[in-house]
Amino acid sequence: MKQILTLVAVVGLAATGAAHAAGDAAAGKAKSVTCAACHGPDGNSVAPNFPKIAGQHADYIAKQLADYKSGARQNPTMNGMAAPLSEQDMADLGAFYASQKASVGSAAEDQVALGESIYRAGNPESGVSACAACHGPSGVGNPMANFPSLGGQHAEYTAAQLNMFRSGARANDAASMMRGVAKKMTDAEIEAVSQYIQGLH
Repeated sequence: MKQILTLVAVVGLAATGAAHAAGDAAAGKAKSVTCAACHGPDGNSVAPNFPKIAGQHADYIAKQLADYKSGARQNPTMNGMAAPLSEQDMADLGAFYASQKASVGSAAEDQVALGESIYRAGNPESGVSACAACHGPSGVGNPMANFPSLGGQHAEYTAAQLNMFRSGARANDAASMMRGVAKKMTDAEIEAVSQYIQGLH
């Protein structure tokens, strides 16, 4: 736990030391028209393979867009969507979606026990860290350290991201933190914690 807290502090200092453009939510709403087809008009996507971004931290959204633009995060659709965006566009979109209220789903009942155990306590035997250590007990994340809000996120999307972190297909996590966690998780743990997060609020 001490190692986790130290890493969180280091990442937090790095995140707060970065300079970001100030976002304008009203401008972001106007710019979000092209995002609505996949993410919904308010950022609450209805398709489980597209992430809910309503209520997500503004700087986290801006960072993901910047990573898509640079190629640090790969997705054919999002790489193309982010390509023409300026730093101000990203900040404005982040501000808009951060101002929206996230919707919450429900977890599959047969997955809750294992999912809650992994989320809150991890798996000491295999070295899986507790998700709550960085993302908070209710899944609100940590904006100072740029750890995203997770509560209510589609289980299908969360599971896909964990699998990508586990395989290394996604590698834009600070200090390889998520890759380090996900590579120790079993398929059953990924499915259960993804379901648990879907109903977390």
